[in-house]
Amino acid sequence: MKSASALNTQTVQNLEFDDNEIARVLYGDLNKNLRSVEQAAGVTLSARGSQLQIRGPGHGVELAASALLQLYSLINKGYPVFSQDIAFGIKILESSPRTRLEEIFLDKVCITSQKQVITPKSINQKLYIDAIRKSDIVFGIGPAGTGKTYLAVAMAVSALAREQVRSIILTRPAVEAGEKLGFLPGDMAQKVDPYLRPLLDALNDMLGKEKARDFLERGVIEVAPLAFMRGRTLNNAFVILDEAQNTTREQMKMFLTRIGFDSRAVVTGDITQIDLPGRGSSGLVEAERILADINGIAFCRFSQSDVVRHPLVQKIIHAYEHKTGKESVQAL
Repeated sequence: MKSASALNTQTVQNLEFDDNEIARVLYGDLNKNLRSVEQAAGVTLSARGSQLQIRGPGHGVELAASALLQLYSLINKGYPVFSQDIAFGIKILESSPRTRLEEIFLDKVCITSQKQVITPKSINQKLYIDAIRKSDIVFGIGPAGTGKTYLAVAMAVSALAREQVRSIILTRPAVEAGEKLGFLPGDMAQKVDPYLRPLLDALNDMLGKEKARDFLERGVIEVAPLAFMRGRTLNNAFVILDEAQNTTREQMKMFLTRIGFDSRAVVTGDITQIDLPGRGSSGLVEAERILADINGIAFCRFSQSDVVRHPLVQKIIHAYEHKTGKESVQAL
């Protein structure tokens, strides 16, 4: 199926696929996917029907060939490969060449209201999903755009659909970052709504606006500021605490001790984006230090390589890291 030869400092490798139709899907409209592979792996591709030639530096040719063969196999198994999956797949194989992409991309977490399948897009995302399945409390720590909150909401929706929990509770601290709540228009509910909007957006995406609204009205799904959790015991629920870097020590302890029977919790945050007044000590930072060795609690770390937003987001994060020494920047 493959042959290779050296040409000056370049390597040439030929691939031949068994199914022309699947090969066309792999190539993409007007060979768009092949262009993505060329850019990501630094190679040149020439396609003729089911035959494909890869030319370039040895490492790039190996990387492109592995990605294309594995993506072809994924399409053959019914996975709808999107253009962004090309970049994700190459990024995964570049950092871990022995990885089998199907173990990541075929791990179906949830199907959205638009029939889109939500799956992990990086090794760390896969580890995160596995940790949520196995542990009662999971911390997801890393920069914006790495899917921490979105995947947590997807897992919550999946657990609700499978009747593993009876309710979903989404919460985050309402920390004033540059604009005083007292100066904002509207009642308290209207004032805190912008803080909770990212969670509502994820719900609407997965369930559809009508179903999400119905669940909210019936109390099956609750979205509330962290302060409203005090004094409660949360049984048979999937609880997500977002933006946890902006919790105090007391708030984090309060939240974690709300967890009742048959419940699970996911805590997400970016410890480089702490907006606490006076740069106070973050409850998320302290929780990692204090709870790291407790069985049943898992900590998952994300980096800029796990960013799954627009490709420029990863470059922006890298630029800020280089200039300031920080680990990430929160996307606006």
